[in-house]
Amino acid sequence: MRYCVRCTMPDTRPGITFDNNGLCSACQNYDMQKQINWNERWKEFEKLCDKYRNCNGEGNFDCAIAVSGGKDSHYQVHMMKEVMHMTPILFSVEDNFPMTEAGAHNIRNICEEFGCPIIRFKPNIKAQKILTRAMFENYGKPTWYIDRYLYTYPLHMALKFNTMLLVYGENVSYTYGGDVDEDTYSARNQVLNGVASDYSFEELMSYGVDKADLTMIDVPSKELLEKLDPIYLSYFVPWNSVKNYEFAKGRGFRDLTHEWIRTHHIENYDQIDSRGYLVHSWMKYPKFGHGSTTDYTSRYIRYGIMKREEAIELVKKHDHLLDPKCVQDFCDFCGYKESEFWAIVDRHYNRDIFEKNDMGRWVLKEAIYDKNI
Repeated sequence: MRYCVRCTMPDTRPGITFDNNGLCSACQNYDMQKQINWNERWKEFEKLCDKYRNCNGEGNFDCAIAVSGGKDSHYQVHMMKEVMHMTPILFSVEDNFPMTEAGAHNIRNICEEFGCPIIRFKPNIKAQKILTRAMFENYGKPTWYIDRYLYTYPLHMALKFNTMLLVYGENVSYTYGGDVDEDTYSARNQVLNGVASDYSFEELMSYGVDKADLTMIDVPSKELLEKLDPIYLSYFVPWNSVKNYEFAKGRGFRDLTHEWIRTHHIENYDQIDSRGYLVHSWMKYPKFGHGSTTDYTSRYIRYGIMKREEAIELVKKHDHLLDPKCVQDFCDFCGYKESEFWAIVDRHYNRDIFEKNDMGRWVLKEAIYDKNI
């Protein structure tokens, strides 16, 4: 494994690349943002909003925003309604895991604080359980079904409401490294970024779900998709997740303070809606050798608020852990014994980068904290 010479990201992250100096593409892209003429991009954004403002008649919805209720969602709604004076409708997907108190508060808060309606989609619980188990056992992607909805549901709903301007937050592949690593305002190809890859309906139905359970996870036809104008807000304004968090706190957003200290996270404000969902994001660790601590320390290093030496110590302490509450909620939902859960996880460890030590624990063969770099 190679690690970025600036941040803590390894070259095993899908889609990430390194230059000849050992700098990862995410750090390169962050540096490139310093050369962007943000005033010109803001003018582009104004023209785009002018094009769609009152497109369905004055007072009717003229844009849609894909939201979770999180810190970035608060910022997105603020930008579109209060800064750009649009009339947004919000679309959200709710997994069926138990919500945290903060998560339940935040989705209500975003509706009340900004005065916007939210249409929330709650998938068929039976189908989610079936596909969660199947995708976890076969691919190590337990929340694939939910993640697929996160990409496709807003597309379908924007078409139904004729809100062709559909707003997402950041371009994850470009910002953090991924398969669709392009600096573009258009989010039309977002579904190709590898998080919610295509699987055939034939395979998915073989696990025991009906076609009706899959209709909304299909991407709209190319003809319909061409009618939409899905955008990344991060293309038009400098994007900083910490600043978005500070903004959201001032508008009623709640983090996990006094509710839950997560053993595998170093912050308490991102991906906080439910505990069971976090099994999916943690599965990057056994498959690719990095977890949420690597993600956030890399981000903090780029922002200039953390030194690499401190980051490496945090990675060593937290990256391999998976909080027991996540395991408990996930197992309760799926009907696993915890021993069954860990046996499945064990099968997904990448033997090319992991080995078991004398204590029977999986350890990285080339961990960043073991390298003199």
